[in-house]
Order: sequence, then C-alpha cells, then structure tokens
Amino acid sequence: MELRIERLSKQYPNGVHALKDVSLTIQPGMFGLLGPNGAGKSTLMRILATLQEADSGTAHLGGVDVLCDKDAVRRTLGYLPQEFGLYPKVTAAEMLDHFAVLKGVVDARERRETVRSLLEQTNLWEARGRRLGSFSGGMRQRFGIAVALIGNPRLIIVDEPTAGLDPAERVRFLNLLSALGENAVVILSTHIVEDVSDLCTRMAIIDRGRIRLEAEPQAAVQALRGRVWRREVPREELPAFEARHPVILTTLAAGRTLVHVHGDAPPDDSFEPVEPDLKDVYFTAMRGIRLGMDGEARPEVFAPREEWEPGRELHQPPPAEAVAPAEEPEAPAEDMARRDGAPGDAA
Repeated sequence: MELRIERLSKQYPNGVHALKDVSLTIQPGMFGLLGPNGAGKSTLMRILATLQEADSGTAHLGGVDVLCDKDAVRRTLGYLPQEFGLYPKVTAAEMLDHFAVLKGVVDARERRETVRSLLEQTNLWEARGRRLGSFSGGMRQRFGIAVALIGNPRLIIVDEPTAGLDPAERVRFLNLLSALGENAVVILSTHIVEDVSDLCTRMAIIDRGRIRLEAEPQAAVQALRGRVWRREVPREELPAFEARHPVILTTLAAGRTLVHVHGDAPPDDSFEPVEPDLKDVYFTAMRGIRLGMDGEARPEVFAPREEWEPGRELHQPPPAEAVAPAEEPEAPAEDMARRDGAPGDAA
C-alpha cells in the first residue's frame, strides 16, 4: 500500500500559501519530510491526519480517498503530533487503557493484552504504574507512539518527534521508529537532518510550501560528490565572500569559520574537496541549486546570500506574515485519541 499525494495546496486566510502543488509518492517504510520551521510540514501532516482541509489536490492511501473518506483513514491512522496534552495524574497503563477504549477496543482481555504489548514495545512497561506527569520528554514521546499504534495502523505520522530530546532519548526513540517502518507507511516530519539520515530510505525537502527535492538520501549525497568545496574564511571577510560565491553551508569548528561552496570545480586553489553529507544536500536544495536528479523543483537563479535566507524563495521578499496562523493548543486525552482514529472524530 502506498500513499499518493497529487497537487495538494493550502492557503490560509491571511494569504500565506502553506502548500503549493505538493506531489509525493510514499511507499511503506520510513519517509522523511525535511524542512525549516514554517515550511508547511505540519500543515501537510494535519491534512493527511484529517485535521485540516486542503484547498485543492488529492491524496490516496491505497484505495482510500484521504480527503473525502476521513472515517476510513482514521481507522488505519496513527498520529503523533508535535505537541499533545496528557492528564499528569493518570498512570501510563490507565491512560493507554482509556485510549484503547476510545479506539474501539471494548473487550477487557484484549485491551489488557494491547496495553501490555504496546508498553513493552515502547519500553515503558516498567513505568506503567507511574503518573504521566513524572515522565521525561522522551518517555512522553514514546507513550505518544504507543497511543498512535493502537489498532495496528497502516499509516503512521510523527511530527517533529525528537525536538527537545536529549541524545540518549533521541536514540531510543529513533530505534523505535525504525522498527515501525517494517509494516506501515511512516512519515517522519522534522527539521533535524540527522533524523532523516539515520532512519529514512526516502525523503523530501519542503520549503515555503513547495517540494524542493524528493530522493533517496544516499543517492542525493552521491549526486553532490565532487561538487562541494571547503575553505576557511576570516569572519570579517565572510559577507563579501558569500556575495561572490554560492555558499551552501557555514560552520564554526575550533574557532575557525569554514564554508562549503557548491560548484563543478573549485573557485580557486585555496579550496579543498569535501565529502558531502545530507546537510550539504539539504542546504543545496534550500539554496535553490539543482543536484541534477529527478524529483527536484524548477531551477532557481543564483542569488547572493544577502538576498536569501533558509526557508525563503530566492529573489522573493519576505511577506509581512511568513508563517501559518497559530494553531489552537492541543486538548488532553480525548482530543488526542480522536486524532489517532477514535470513532466519532469530527473533521
């Protein structure tokens, strides 16, 4: 079963185009949706999770029309939003049992088995009697995944799941997500490049509502080999240097300012070749420079760095309102269960 999205668009009342003709084909496994904050990731995730309406376009999960047959989608959907509320004084086992009831698991024995299985799968069984208010950020995210997995969903959406996690919790959570991709379409929406490089077999880069690149991460890195050059630049010379060269990445290493420049050849003999990684791919795509692959957006005219910022289209001044309207705060238990496919959810 695949998820096919075709020419999906969404414009908010304030004039912001959150999505512009987004088309993607997502096979079972881990798919990374990578982009800066405000790029349209959460809008796309909420439309696929039946929480928002699209203005135009189509989306099909196998034979199910995602935009029209919302009840059918919710029966096979697991959704972990970027933020969600939980009752802090309720234990993990009690809350998961409650969610299972809301998801239609009415048999008590089946529900006990479901709760135990999911808490073990998310490594929370030993904490089943603890109140959710005492959970760390990583434990909360793993509990959210346990909720999302009720009912064995075929489509799992996780929105910015590792933001704010410490390194150890991030590794635990990514290992959990990796196992989920064996049996379902899993969409990982994130602005953290390492999450995609560590997990995903395919990815898309989205910026200002448009898909810049859809590719296999390793194939995209391979396309950049021999085209990324590095040199140290004194910090006071950086603005003038960026105005002259297609700089895709600037980093500080041990007090030195290092720049990565894209080109078929080094600008001069002071540059050395560098082995690219997914960060170079990301910033190259965001810069509007083509990698020469299928699945890329139209070519962009090179612009000096002072005319460009990550998340902004080249040669386009930033609008007065550059982000989508603030979303309403997430309600606690019942609302989260509805997002994850409970019966009776309203569009």
